[in-house]
Parts: sequence; C-alpha cells; structure tokens
Amino acid sequence: MPLWLSGVIAFLIAFLLAPQLRRLAIKWKFVDLPNDRKIHRDPLPLLGGGAILAGFIASCVFGFVWDNWLNTPYIGVMIGALMLFGIGLLDDYYKTRGKDFSVSVRFAVQILAALLIPLFGGGIQGFTSPFGHHHFIALPTALSVVLTVLWVVGVTNVFNFLDGVDGLAAGIAAISATTLFFIALIKGDALSAWFAIAVTGAAIGFLRHNFYPARIIMGDAGSTVLGYLLAAIASVGAFKSATVISIGVPILALGVPIFDAVRVVLVRARAGKPVYKPDQSHVHHWLLRSGLTQVQTVTVVYLISACFSLASMIVLLLNR
Repeated sequence: MPLWLSGVIAFLIAFLLAPQLRRLAIKWKFVDLPNDRKIHRDPLPLLGGGAILAGFIASCVFGFVWDNWLNTPYIGVMIGALMLFGIGLLDDYYKTRGKDFSVSVRFAVQILAALLIPLFGGGIQGFTSPFGHHHFIALPTALSVVLTVLWVVGVTNVFNFLDGVDGLAAGIAAISATTLFFIALIKGDALSAWFAIAVTGAAIGFLRHNFYPARIIMGDAGSTVLGYLLAAIASVGAFKSATVISIGVPILALGVPIFDAVRVVLVRARAGKPVYKPDQSHVHHWLLRSGLTQVQTVTVVYLISACFSLASMIVLLLNR
C-alpha cells in the first residue's frame, strides 16, 4: 500500500473536521480566554486537537484494515494518544473557565501514556556499537523504560510549550514528522513511516485553519498529543536500536522545541520561577518583541526547524 495514502487520509479528515469543531467550540463557549502572557486578544475556539487526533486515527484505522498492525507497539501509542487527548481536553475546559488544571494529574497521565510504549514492545531498547562487529548492546529493562518515559514525557511537554503563535506548533510538528518519515524509510521501517506521515498530514490539514490569523487553535489536547506521537514514533522507530552516533538524529529532528524548552527551563530556573509555569521567554516571543510579525516569526522558526531536520538526515546518512 502506498505510504503517501496515510498522509492524504489524515490531511482530509483534519482539514474537513476543523471548521465543524470550530462551530461546536463557539456554540459551547469552549474558547481560550486571553491573558497577559498570550498573544491573541480575543477568545479563540479550542477543540482543534480533535481534528488532528481524528485525522491520525482515521489513517491508523485504514492501515489496520489493510495490514493488521495490532500486534505492534503502535497499539500502545494509540491508547496513549487517546489518554493524553482526554486529559488535555479537561485541561482546556478549565482554561475556558479561567482556571488552572492540576499539573500533577496531567504529569501522571503523561507518564502512564509513556509507559504504554515499552509495555507494548517499543521504546529505547539498546544501541548498536559503531566499533568492532557493530553488535547490539541491549539496555537493562528498567533503564530502557526510564529512558523511554523521560524522552516521551519530555517531548510531550516541550511541544506544549511551543504552542504560542498561530501555526507554530502544527508547522513544526509537520516538519518533524516528515523528517521522521524519511528516517523510517532509510531504516526500512514502513510501519513507522506510515504513522509519521499520518502525523504530517493531520498537522498540515489543521494548519490550514490555524495559520495566522488563526480561526481555531489546538489547545493542550492537541499540542500534547502531537508531542507524544512524535516522541513515540521516534522511540519505536529511529531510537529503538540506534547506533551511538545516530542517537542525535531524532533529537535533531525535534530540535526546535527541544532546544527552546531547555533554554526556557534554564532561564526560569535561574530567575527562581517554576519551570512549568508559562511565560513569554520562548524564542517566538523574543522574535515578536524584536519587531517581527507573527507570520515572519513563524517563518523564521520553520526555517530553523528545517535546518535541524536537514542536519538529522545528514547525520543518519553519514552513519549508515
């Protein structure tokens, strides 16, 4: 089955469903309220994450009907994505009422969702030595689980941090997922390629309605699901048995949200602020304050992300 079909299905579902969810969000007053740290000054409909998840699931169901992948780690990924969407939707509901949802509950659900990946046979299981006979070095099970959970929860949250400008998170997700798609193709992992291009299609389909000026936003339910899916695909595919040198490939593929989040955490820690509390210290806020428009800001960050993705591809090809 042609892999591009996965992306087309996800794109069409996300593209067609987003306007319907926008109308429902307005009807139900499920809107993101502006505050002093947000860029938008008017309430924006949430529920966009539902279009992204629906597009991804539709593509996965079609793939399952065509070629049974039920006995793979991706069944755990699907369950985890649904869990994160549910808790993210609850978090978004609190925001529509001007309240904050429990950080500890969200974090606990993220850990449980991350644990599903090694439970179903995925995760960072070991590395191939670049020396001698290139033998595989398996990690102890406990260490494998810990590394997988740290990676997945970390990327899930850094993508949530990134969602601050119209079209930014969806565009970066599309670039990163496309990179993981090509990495999976190079590694001969058709299943991971199918899931990666599904994320690309869903993100681009939603982006059509989310680019400046946004008519709907993805909310935490969307940004955390995107981050989780990208981290999961990397851990099931690119990270599962990487060589020591190519460990940097998935990190570079998701370079913009990862390095921006690390910088922000260091800045907040040095200032004595809670590292999880949102503020305007991200790179996109800095670019906006420097005088760029939202479109120019997003374009600059897209270009930086594309450079990171190109670097990851070069590292992988040189290491083959």
